[in-house]
Amino acid sequence: MTLLHDTPHGAPAQASTPGHGTGARRRPLTIGNLTVDTPVMLAPMAGVTNMAFRVLCREFGAQHSEDDGGLFPTEMVTTRALIEDHRESWRLLRMADRESPRSVQLYGVDPAVVGRSIEMILERDGADHIDLNFGCPVPKVTRRGGGGVLPWKDELFTRILRAAVDAAGDVPVTLKTRKGVDDAHLTFRDAGLIAQEVGAAAITLHGRTVKEQYSGTADWTSIAELKETVIDIPVLGNGDVWSAEDALRMMDETGADGVVVGRGCQGRPWLFADLAAGFAGSEERVRPGLGDVARILRRHAELLVEFYEDEDRGVKDLRKHVAWYFKGYPVGGDMRRKLASMESLADLDQKLSELDLEAPYPGADVEGPRGRTGHPRNATVPTGWMDSRELSDEHRRRLHEAELDISGG
Repeated sequence: MTLLHDTPHGAPAQASTPGHGTGARRRPLTIGNLTVDTPVMLAPMAGVTNMAFRVLCREFGAQHSEDDGGLFPTEMVTTRALIEDHRESWRLLRMADRESPRSVQLYGVDPAVVGRSIEMILERDGADHIDLNFGCPVPKVTRRGGGGVLPWKDELFTRILRAAVDAAGDVPVTLKTRKGVDDAHLTFRDAGLIAQEVGAAAITLHGRTVKEQYSGTADWTSIAELKETVIDIPVLGNGDVWSAEDALRMMDETGADGVVVGRGCQGRPWLFADLAAGFAGSEERVRPGLGDVARILRRHAELLVEFYEDEDRGVKDLRKHVAWYFKGYPVGGDMRRKLASMESLADLDQKLSELDLEAPYPGADVEGPRGRTGHPRNATVPTGWMDSRELSDEHRRRLHEAELDISGG
């Protein structure tokens, strides 16, 4: 079994074996006044990409990079919750000492509220980079006109983005969006041109519509089309990046300036070591045995306890990660259920000791798609939302409700 060793930051180091490197040369990513060694961004995922997980990903990314191997935004936080001073939302913006640059992802539907929330963050010296979410497909967000259906109202979209850029000053503002509401209502080209015009520093495109959710295969040709449309700012691609090879291929096929990785790193924070290695032209890839995964999971637990400042809350948060970490490994259903009901760090240690820690990396069973997929379903939107790209008085009056269900982060 290949062991993981501690790095100067206390991270589990990589267990490497030759991969399928392409000899690619380093391709730094510059967004506004920021440049990162590896053109990779972590996709904000609710309940996943908190400070603990970000630090773990950074520790791996640093193994083949001059910095931490990319940009690592917070979970999505609503702008209204920030200006209403919700403690939980501000806690989600907490950064570890090693987090630099500091990226924050915000979601908002009111230009004034978005602008003021950014001013508050910067008054507290809380970010080096602001990312705006215009891609969320969740019905509780879209049913009131938010998330991935908001760019359909292009005048509102423009005002929100301009307010953010104006409030941020020298701090770069980027955005993430989808192809559109559905194939009959595509918005990504207009969104890219607007972003470029108002001074956004970059745009990320998830190659799916809101209707597609996370189903099927991401349409990378739309990323290539956006790259051809938007020539003054970087374009990042998102969707179906499960490995370093996928990331390199996406950039080669689309001309994108970087990639955004979401579900592919769930239970696999070591993917950021692979990504940094791939972009450095190295064939080294992390291939952890079961004992290595157990140690990484334990490290994740420690970071969660530190983040929450509460052992009980930290280990309970880790429960949802168990299935992702052990996907493809010889860990039976009974043991997975036991691990998913851990009550303390000591309890976790006892249960991990019952695993076959000598079990090797199982190969393909660990790799490939993971996380939610679902099926295509018509986007849930306010009545009459798709009738016009202009915002009606009724929709304007009710739009503030789009943040209420998710206030507090």
